[in-house]
Amino acid sequence: MPDGPQQELKSDFRDWRSDRPFWGGLLLTLGGVEILVTEKASLKVVMHIGMQGLAGYLLPVMMALLGLLILFNPTQRLFYSIIGMLVSLGTWLTSNLGGFFVGLLLGAVGSCLAFGWAPDQEPRVSRRERRRRAQAAAQGFGEGAGRQTA
Repeated sequence: MPDGPQQELKSDFRDWRSDRPFWGGLLLTLGGVEILVTEKASLKVVMHIGMQGLAGYLLPVMMALLGLLILFNPTQRLFYSIIGMLVSLGTWLTSNLGGFFVGLLLGAVGSCLAFGWAPDQEPRVSRRERRRRAQAAAQGFGEGAGRQTA
């Protein structure tokens, strides 16, 4: 079966996604969007809109913007993630308790993921593979040591 344009598109997206803190930026953006959606809820559902509503709309928009900046400018991810965490925590006071906790948690987790992302990290090795390598090295070392003393 020949590789079609859809397979090539998936491969290109996978390569693009691996070069940036994708899940952190996506979660931060989704947290901001979720809080904005809860701002538009009916007045029976809305619990708290602080500061006459301005900050209630400003902070979620900043969250969404910071999430997009993390996605499209990953070199500045540390600054964006710190500001994203502070803004996410600020929505607790300004926007329906952080979008009924959901947007607040999405923003906080996304900011932490973006902050902790390491760009040039070696691929992870399973515990079983590490054990196998250690045993092979120990056997090779033991045999080499026996040869030197003989």
